[in-house]
Amino acid sequence: MPHEESGHFRQRLGLFDLTMIGFGSIFGSGWLFAAAHVADMAGPASILSWLIGGVAVLLIGLVYCELGAALPLAGSVVRYPEQAHGSTAAFLTGAMTTIAFSSLISIEIVAARQYADAWTGGLTRNTNGDPTLAGWIVQFTVMVILYAINRRGIGSFALINNIVTVFKFLIPTLVIVLLLAHLHTDNFSLHGFAPHGFQGVETAISAGGVVFAYLGLTPILSVAGEVRNPQRTIPIALMASIILAMLVYLLLQTAFIGALPSSLLATGWRGLSTRMALPFHDIAVQLGLGFLAILVVTDAILSPTGTGNIYMSSTARVIYAWSRSGTFFPVFQKVDTKRSVPDKALLLTFGLALFWTLPFPSWQALIGVVSSALMLSYAMAPPSAAALRRSQPELPRPFRTPCFEILSPLAFAIASLIVLWTGWHTLSWLMPTLLALTAIFMAATWRSLSRDDWKQNLRCSLWMPVYFLGLLVVSWLGPFEGTSHLGHGYDDIVTILFALLIHHWAAACGLKTDPSTTPLPVRG
Repeated sequence: MPHEESGHFRQRLGLFDLTMIGFGSIFGSGWLFAAAHVADMAGPASILSWLIGGVAVLLIGLVYCELGAALPLAGSVVRYPEQAHGSTAAFLTGAMTTIAFSSLISIEIVAARQYADAWTGGLTRNTNGDPTLAGWIVQFTVMVILYAINRRGIGSFALINNIVTVFKFLIPTLVIVLLLAHLHTDNFSLHGFAPHGFQGVETAISAGGVVFAYLGLTPILSVAGEVRNPQRTIPIALMASIILAMLVYLLLQTAFIGALPSSLLATGWRGLSTRMALPFHDIAVQLGLGFLAILVVTDAILSPTGTGNIYMSSTARVIYAWSRSGTFFPVFQKVDTKRSVPDKALLLTFGLALFWTLPFPSWQALIGVVSSALMLSYAMAPPSAAALRRSQPELPRPFRTPCFEILSPLAFAIASLIVLWTGWHTLSWLMPTLLALTAIFMAATWRSLSRDDWKQNLRCSLWMPVYFLGLLVVSWLGPFEGTSHLGHGYDDIVTILFALLIHHWAAACGLKTDPSTTPLPVRG
């Protein structure tokens, strides 16, 4: 693989900028909607859902710290699998991440429009959250503004993001303080702490929006090529943003459950998300905190919009990296030298985000799909890091994940469980789609690669379609919308064992490179 050229992007981002990108991307629409959804599914035990989800993302974050410090490349979430397992891995990761990131932009903008409707009216036409014509025009206008901000360059983007992120941190902090002042401890035992068992906790992690709310690591890595002193800055920003977000989410969920009026829980936790479509706004109104309801709506419009802005930037750089890997159209790796912006990739990002507002108008409709696709993308990090440790031991690693031999397979197993918990309804079409993409790409490269190169590519990446197929089978056999041939608990055990085997296989079949041609960790 040839050396990358530096100079495409300017290194303007510091530690504060990067931490704000991380926290800002994690803290979007998730806190606004997920509290009621996870309480609906798990009751007070939804606090455990946030804790488990946070720990899972923290483990993956530790692996990303090693990769990000060693290979600070633009759109690097695609580049790690490429360097570890070759072009098929890069293609699949690029496809998964682009779909997930671009749809995240629309999800965040739709969430902002749904909350704005509580203020203005006339933007949402039904209880499913579908937009009116006026609502869709508002969404389109906001996307145009975000596109314009990102087209001006990373400096303008970072300045606006820093201002927005500081504001979107202050409002949830105020919400926590005021709701804890109305805490009813009886709510935590009413109908039982875990009224729907541990399966409810698991379902809330994937389908309730917990994982969706946490998945904001990769925007930090997407702009790695534009970071000053990335070997130090990236690991610190990753850990700081995850830990800060986990603390805020745990406190928000605790405050939400404790402050709920007992009358809302008379019939149990089921249906709570229907009764409280805009959770923190609605509870503020119930408690007579009108000024807090106004602040929540204000933040609810600004916060998701700010996160959409981050993903507009990140998706463009993922598409750039996907193109740079040689597995996507080369036109998208062009960078405007004056503004240091991948213009063509940014334009495609805008088009994809706009497309996702057409067939999927509801925030909740996309959560399972996006959470699963994002977690699959995240799940590629541990096998990539393990393979690179074997195939490129000479690669400088300023940050080395502690207890890597334990944490890497553990992170991969937990990520696999979270994908499984999304349910058969989502995986029954997502996994076949990825398997079809694998077959199409391998067929397309049959003629363009020499026979030896094609065989090496197949050898290095075969674990991925086997992994997709295995998760699909376990999901079909399991209790999460499947046939329940595998009882609850047994499906988790089978998934963990399967994931450990796949991790070992992936680590052993990394792309062998000649040390003299190993790409340097330059930014590009």
